[in-house]
Amino acid sequence: MDLCFGDGKPTDEERAAVDALLGPPESSWEGADRSDADLRWARGGREARDRRDRLLPALHALNDRVGWISEGALDYVCRRLTVPPAEAYGVATFYAMFSVRPRPATVLHVCTDLACTAAGAAGLCADVETRLGPESGVKVERSPCLGLCERAPAALVIRAGAPAPPAQEDAPARPPLEDEAVQADSGGPGAAAPGVGKGKERRGHDTLHATAVCAPATAESTVRAATAPESAPAEPAPAAAVPQAGAPHLTLLQRIGTVDPASLDDYRAHGGYTALRRAFALGPAGVIREVTDAGLVGRGGAAFPTGRKWQATAAQPDHPHYLVCNADESEPGTFKDRVLMEGDPYALVEAMTIAAYATGAHQGYVYLRGEYPRALARLSHAVEQARTRGLLGDDVLGQGYAFDIEIRRGAGAYICGEETALFNSIEGHRGEPRSKPPFPVEKGLFGKPTVENNVETLVNVLPVLTRGAAAYAAIGTPASTGPKLFCVSGTVTRPGVYELPFGATLGELLTLAGVRDNLRAVLLGGAAGGFVRPDELDIPLTFEGTREAGTTLGSGVVMAFDDTVPLPRLLLRIAEFFRDESCGQCVPCRVGTVRQEEALHRIVDRTGAAAAPDIALLREVGRAMRDASICGLGQTAWNAVESAIDRLGAYE
Repeated sequence: MDLCFGDGKPTDEERAAVDALLGPPESSWEGADRSDADLRWARGGREARDRRDRLLPALHALNDRVGWISEGALDYVCRRLTVPPAEAYGVATFYAMFSVRPRPATVLHVCTDLACTAAGAAGLCADVETRLGPESGVKVERSPCLGLCERAPAALVIRAGAPAPPAQEDAPARPPLEDEAVQADSGGPGAAAPGVGKGKERRGHDTLHATAVCAPATAESTVRAATAPESAPAEPAPAAAVPQAGAPHLTLLQRIGTVDPASLDDYRAHGGYTALRRAFALGPAGVIREVTDAGLVGRGGAAFPTGRKWQATAAQPDHPHYLVCNADESEPGTFKDRVLMEGDPYALVEAMTIAAYATGAHQGYVYLRGEYPRALARLSHAVEQARTRGLLGDDVLGQGYAFDIEIRRGAGAYICGEETALFNSIEGHRGEPRSKPPFPVEKGLFGKPTVENNVETLVNVLPVLTRGAAAYAAIGTPASTGPKLFCVSGTVTRPGVYELPFGATLGELLTLAGVRDNLRAVLLGGAAGGFVRPDELDIPLTFEGTREAGTTLGSGVVMAFDDTVPLPRLLLRIAEFFRDESCGQCVPCRVGTVRQEEALHRIVDRTGAAAAPDIALLREVGRAMRDASICGLGQTAWNAVESAIDRLGAYE
């Protein structure tokens, strides 16, 4: 195979970063790489090509160690994995968190999305950029939503460098329980030792070792965190994002604030792994029947019946089956999955084990957005502890069932929230959506039957099994059963994650959050959702209720804006977001998002007749995107703008 490698050479530091992930190269390969400047081929053959899915982790390893990806470093990765350099370059340039040009080791991401814009992000950015000149050694980047909307405005500092020694948060202080047989060397994926898999390749879970989160951010705290991350104030506990924390009626949030998220023993003492035991008692078909009878539907916005998806995957004769947890919540205004992973990570591990058991999967992946350093650390620790205590590995709970979880970190691409784009990203390709059919239940990750659910959907499986399908279905409405998490932000007194049964009204939710005076509009569903007026707060928060009202529930985003927020500039920010996040694969979305932004730029300060021609153009472009785009990004890019024009009279 002629892969057309260049002449670039990695530095010793870059080589060390890649080798730490992939293991040292064979001596014959290493000698050829160092001596043959005209080498146009790579060693390893099919075995190396089968590791194409290690491309994204390898790029992360370089970016984490050096801060950017040089031509020589990319060439080295391509030789190790037998990936054409042109394809690897396409992957490296696809993600916002990577750079193929030299940049400082410290990158400061300042959120400029909707909640942060309403909280003064523009002024914060200008102040920080003034204080941090070129001599500071800090690269300031204006970022889309960082998932910290309850603490807006927000900033994230990432500093490249050699990794710090791993922290030991929760080493078992007692012998394992009877059913917790240690699987320290079972030979399963990742079970040979924490973070080590087959061969010498590290397949464990890395952490962003030098990060600092500033939220709510001021210019002073942000500059201090960027220049000395170790001096940044500690993040508040996850319970700070849950105004209802400790309330007895909670189901999905009941452990946040009351259970130590680092302690497996504490999790088990508060009902943890009761659901998995019942799953083993019911058997795979029984679990799917319970989930189906409970009426559980996906919480990511599409509301597809979870039991039907699981049954379709379980029935596929092609093996292996895979389970993928979509934890790449990049919708502006969404942060519920982050709070669940930070405050109750073992719940996700248990729920994934149940889902895998029901669908016949033995390998699971968590695709976690790259801007969640604490969620990465907490979830990695939970997976390692579960593996050590026999709750993951070759013999889960002594039941003869093998299942393990690997965490894959995203790198800043909203489109990877679409399930097939997520699969491509894990496989080491650009995160572009695939055409359907075939659907993921038939051909998903690695071309095999795959179940994909988001964090909230999976965590809902636990009360379905512990309470029973009938009791779960009694919560909410007949068409939208169970509890729902809502991410409330913007101009409210108590922003955060709220848990309410389906059927509560928008007004009831905003009353809990403390809506302020002079409410101008409420955005439901995030940037891909729609606006409603202050006189529409009686809308029931169900999938069918919002649909009847001509809007959408989406993933549960509720953003309130008072009359101090300039609506046209908010719409322009939404358009800029979709322009940036379009993967560019299909023409309607690639061109339409640009035309939409251009039109909104022209009318940002216009009203009435002066805006009419561009509003007509927006409608035409919006219809084209909705009807012809390949995936949900282009299909929904016009929703918020359309609702602002028609429901709010944004340009009248």
